[in-house]
Amino acid sequence: MPPSSASSSPDTPQLQLPTVPPPRARQRKRGQVVARACDWCRVHRIKCDSHNPCSNCTNRGGRCSNSGSMKVATLPHAYREIERLKQRVEELEQEKEKEREAAKRGHQGQRLSLPRTLSDGQESGTSEQDLAKSRLKRAWEGIYISTARSPQKTWYGSSSLFYFIGRIDAFLTDALQQSHLADRMLPDSASTLVDGPTTINAEDQTGQLADPTDDPINTGEYLTSTQEEYFLSLFWQSYYTSYPIIDELEFKKYYRSLWATSDGKRKPSALADIVIALCVQYGMARLPSVEQGLNATSRANLSDTDATIAGRWYYRRCQTLLSAELESPIISTLQCHIFCSIYLCCASFQNMADSACGLAVRTAYMLGLHLEPPQSLLRRERETRKRLWWTLYVLETKMSMKLGRPFLLHDSNTTCSLPADDREIAMLVGSSFAPLGENVTWLTWNLHNTKLLLAARTAYTAIYEEAPDTLDLCNSQPITERLENWLKDLPTAIKTQRQNNGVPFSTDQSALEIEQFAPLWLQRQRLLLELLYHNLCINLYRPFISFTSAIAQTYLTDRTAVKCAAHAMALTHMMYQVLTSTSILAGWLEAFQWQWNAAITLVGFVLAYPHDDSSGAARKTIDISVAVLENFGNSFAVAARAANIMGELCAKVDVLTEKSQRKEGVRVETMQPATDYEEVDEETLMNGNVPALSFMDESLGFFNLAAPDLRGVLAQSRDFIATDMYNDFDLSGINVGYPD
Repeated sequence: MPPSSASSSPDTPQLQLPTVPPPRARQRKRGQVVARACDWCRVHRIKCDSHNPCSNCTNRGGRCSNSGSMKVATLPHAYREIERLKQRVEELEQEKEKEREAAKRGHQGQRLSLPRTLSDGQESGTSEQDLAKSRLKRAWEGIYISTARSPQKTWYGSSSLFYFIGRIDAFLTDALQQSHLADRMLPDSASTLVDGPTTINAEDQTGQLADPTDDPINTGEYLTSTQEEYFLSLFWQSYYTSYPIIDELEFKKYYRSLWATSDGKRKPSALADIVIALCVQYGMARLPSVEQGLNATSRANLSDTDATIAGRWYYRRCQTLLSAELESPIISTLQCHIFCSIYLCCASFQNMADSACGLAVRTAYMLGLHLEPPQSLLRRERETRKRLWWTLYVLETKMSMKLGRPFLLHDSNTTCSLPADDREIAMLVGSSFAPLGENVTWLTWNLHNTKLLLAARTAYTAIYEEAPDTLDLCNSQPITERLENWLKDLPTAIKTQRQNNGVPFSTDQSALEIEQFAPLWLQRQRLLLELLYHNLCINLYRPFISFTSAIAQTYLTDRTAVKCAAHAMALTHMMYQVLTSTSILAGWLEAFQWQWNAAITLVGFVLAYPHDDSSGAARKTIDISVAVLENFGNSFAVAARAANIMGELCAKVDVLTEKSQRKEGVRVETMQPATDYEEVDEETLMNGNVPALSFMDESLGFFNLAAPDLRGVLAQSRDFIATDMYNDFDLSGINVGYPD
């Protein structure tokens, strides 16, 4: 039997078993705790680690980030978040104000420099900055319209008058709750008659097909030498002093050589033809039309003999001759392109004018005019090249700002200096013009006209580099300072003085003191420079006009809008005095367009600010603008049409203004209707005490007549190609983003 432990011998060895601890409960291993998952893992609700980047983002090859932003889960938390954001906004506004003050101090004492355009900026350091800048550019919208003879639409930008009309249209549609009608009047302009100056009118006014041989382009005979000499004499007192891009002595010598033929006919010449086309257009626009004695409606009817398209057979031959010079252009090729763009602009073919200007830009680059002329050339030739380049620069800048399209010329690769205006060079290229004293010549106007456009372009770029919703926070002082700095250096000899101690280039509306015995070209130069100044100010200040309630408007925005209206009123009063007392601007189509631009701007101002202290004066000035347009309408149909529409629009504006004033409890002074503006004397017009036109049939309503007719005249104007169906407008959101 096995021995027991009690009976075992002490000498017997004992077996020692290892001590086994009692079993303990199994503990769960705790994983690594991550303070906060990265953004990607948190969104996809997967496990994240503490590495940076985490393993998940490393495996997928993506960016690992942890913004640390907390969700607002409770109402108190939301209140705290709102307060934090408000404080941050205040800090950012203070920083922006400090930057403005620093920039303002930096601008003082600096000389006028070339403007930096939207595409001339330096390359951004990061892609985020590039993206932000592109978003700012996209914020400024435009409007698409279709031409009268084509379903295709073309685009006009935010600075164009047509886009401003779209804003007015959107405001009226919202205020009156009336939709557009499709069967409205179509515009009557040269672009509705033909597709271009060189095309044939396929249909007559009765809708029957016309014989192509009846078109004046094909059947019109060219002028005789005596007739051409008459129109060329107009050139030296008009376009030559405004666009000094040809040498007078050389051109006259060249023109005489064209008549040295055995058959007594002039040799075809692209440069001579386009110069004569311009002069015929201008000369015919100066003469009263055969419809002057007819009623307003008859005078507004456009025909293929209208002054705006006079001389088009010369334009056609110029284009034919230029086609052989496109591959190997010379200086005269560029001169022709510039004059063609001006001719098309006056004839209301704005897209064609823009294309011709673009062709001129490329030609100038081909000729190297953007570079400083080599010293090997004679000074006379060097200065001619400089004037060519800067005249093109001015033309392209005006057209781009007017149509709201990107600039084609930039200063980043330009080394050509501004042209000289001393007596030596003035005598070399224009021997018939005497010096004006105090180192001022007939070329001085061209130099300061160029500087004015440089200053305006700088201000324009500063506005449209910012998003439109920042206009209510933006002070217009930088715009004013740039133009005032230009004005400080302007010689007195090229200013039109004022009566009763009035100030030139101001908005005091003082009467002009036109020098009676000054040369015609000098009188016109003085007036054109000041009118251009006011027109540029109108366009620069116009984006600040707001069409929303006064609650949403800011003081700075309102005061800038008042500046815009003040310049429009100053321009209108100048135009009325000049046209009713002199013939200096008779037939000058660009002056007509400036007046149309001012009149529409005043309409927008009165609609947007019916209770402003300046609205009464602005409304009276609209009546004066009608008289100015009627004066132009005696010579060409587009202006007569504009006068008719403005007269009807005045009555409609009065209805809406009266309604707004009664709603606000403002005392309304009823204006007595007048049957015709021609029955109002000059003194009454100058004082602005002109009654409104008689009201139309009340059943038609305000918008039914005003909006379509308004668009019709706009399409006829030089700013825009005529439109076919106005219900093609895409006006949705057109006022979004403005300081409204």
